[in-house]
Amino acid sequence: MAAQLSDVADKAFDYVIVGGGTAGLTIAARLLEHTDNSVLVLEAGEPNLDDPKILLGGGWGSTVGDSKYDWAFMTTPQVHCNNRQMLWSRGKGLGGSSAMNFYAWIKPPAADIDAWEELGNSGWNWKTYMKYTLRAEGFTAASEDQLKEYAHTHNIEYRGQSGPIKTTVPVTPLQINKFFLEAAQKQGLPLLEDAYGGNTAGCWEGSANLDRKSKWTRSYAATAYYLPHKDNPKFKVLTEAIGAKVLFGDAKDGDDLIATGVEFIHDGRTYKAHAKKEVILAAGALKSPQLLELSGVGRRDVLDKVGVPLKLELPGVGENLQDHTFVGISYELDPNVSHKTADLFRNPEFAKEQVRLQDLDQENLHRLGITAFGYVPLQLASPNGSLDIVDKMTAYVEEKKKSGALPPGLAEQWDIQLRVLKDPTLPDVEVIAFPAWLTFVSQPEPGKCYLTTLCVTQHQFSRGSVHSKNNDPLEQPDIDPNTFSVPYDLDVFVENVKFARRLAETEPFKSGIVREVDPGATAKTDEEIKEYLRKCCNTCYHACGSLSMLPRKKNGVVDPKLKVYGTKNLRVADMSIVPLEVAAHTQATAYYVGEYMADILTGAA
Repeated sequence: MAAQLSDVADKAFDYVIVGGGTAGLTIAARLLEHTDNSVLVLEAGEPNLDDPKILLGGGWGSTVGDSKYDWAFMTTPQVHCNNRQMLWSRGKGLGGSSAMNFYAWIKPPAADIDAWEELGNSGWNWKTYMKYTLRAEGFTAASEDQLKEYAHTHNIEYRGQSGPIKTTVPVTPLQINKFFLEAAQKQGLPLLEDAYGGNTAGCWEGSANLDRKSKWTRSYAATAYYLPHKDNPKFKVLTEAIGAKVLFGDAKDGDDLIATGVEFIHDGRTYKAHAKKEVILAAGALKSPQLLELSGVGRRDVLDKVGVPLKLELPGVGENLQDHTFVGISYELDPNVSHKTADLFRNPEFAKEQVRLQDLDQENLHRLGITAFGYVPLQLASPNGSLDIVDKMTAYVEEKKKSGALPPGLAEQWDIQLRVLKDPTLPDVEVIAFPAWLTFVSQPEPGKCYLTTLCVTQHQFSRGSVHSKNNDPLEQPDIDPNTFSVPYDLDVFVENVKFARRLAETEPFKSGIVREVDPGATAKTDEEIKEYLRKCCNTCYHACGSLSMLPRKKNGVVDPKLKVYGTKNLRVADMSIVPLEVAAHTQATAYYVGEYMADILTGAA
């Protein structure tokens, strides 16, 4: 790495960024490109550069639970999910979660982003979303050979051409994609020409973060935003440096706080780095709230409990936590067809051969992607039950409003979510053709290939929280997603599963599978499906909202310039600022936040 501890400890930089992940490295790179400022990035994890576990595709989940790559957060017991604790993996190391996600590049419906502006955030709308995600993306269209296999379509106006994050159509064609997408169309989902222009209600072949010019390896924040600037003398990145708290100067009562630097832990000892201009927290939706609380910013009762003196009372810190929840339905594929799924990697000889082919830059299964997606309005997923669910959810929301018990700002969010739920043109649930086994009841059998239909709820009404457990920066925070605390979220999820099963009963999907493995016959009725969901659902790794960009009186933590209320120069730029969850995998949105933050800092926005 370019930086040693001696380069950083007690040194001053124009900008100090806590978190060398998706947004943090984006901000650092753009500051270096457009200003003459010095930038320090403190990253808690290891560099993990040139690591095959990160760079090679097809090994989804291989870094999950491994402390070298993963924070491996655990939730509190979830009372509405049989008191289970859930593993919430988050990237640890340069690139953050962009180094361990499943590298799907997905954009949300335009309405989801415009809703942020509606909630009081001028400039945060679909127009700027497109501007900044197009700037981040460098898309390569399907080759002629790929077009012979499948008619990949795109609208070039929706695709970035020269950005550092490389996206493309994975090289390995999948038979399962064909029958999944054909079945989806027979069930009423239109096949979209290009789902990256703001309309996502339908099915399509998605893009993946793979770089064709680098042997089809993962393109992520470290390769795209860090490596091109690593030798810049004004850029220091210190890894294995855990942010402990933000340092503030003395302030008179009533004055805004001024951030003067960051205290961090390196090799068991505590040090300081000083900021001449700004401090930016980009440690993610689960760590940034903890950092603020340990700095004395947050809810008075939380800080009193953990023994941190209150410097600035902001009741929204750690609140409004939202997420997507997923569950899998696994199917055994017809053994008479030669399928290409990641299940083949369970054979050690096959896995060894794929590495050899990769070294030779020849086609291999590490160029596999997750690319068959369907985003489904509730009315299509549940033609018979949607009206009942909408009525129940509406009544629930109105009852909670009248009770006066809702936290500030939630009523406005729920009103938008109800509007989306009632709109037959906007998606509420997602189905994905995952090319491998991904369920947790049975075990895959050697030599067999599987398709798992992933069901993912998008706009959950349930809200959770993340708060410091004590005043030790090395302790994980308490994470309580409060999953299914709004009971009708579970009803929507049931309809998601039932729609996915209808796909499997539709040709050519039906003839391509031998049987449903999990959950199988144990989950046929609605109540049995609900129990399967309580037992087996999990995060889809898309948490947001824990430091929401909302008006201060609405429990907001940051303003539309991402400045923490009550401070002059402390900002947050990661998924924690997203005030309302989007119907999309959140990687592209994290780059949006980073790119927009950079323009705010340079005065370009």
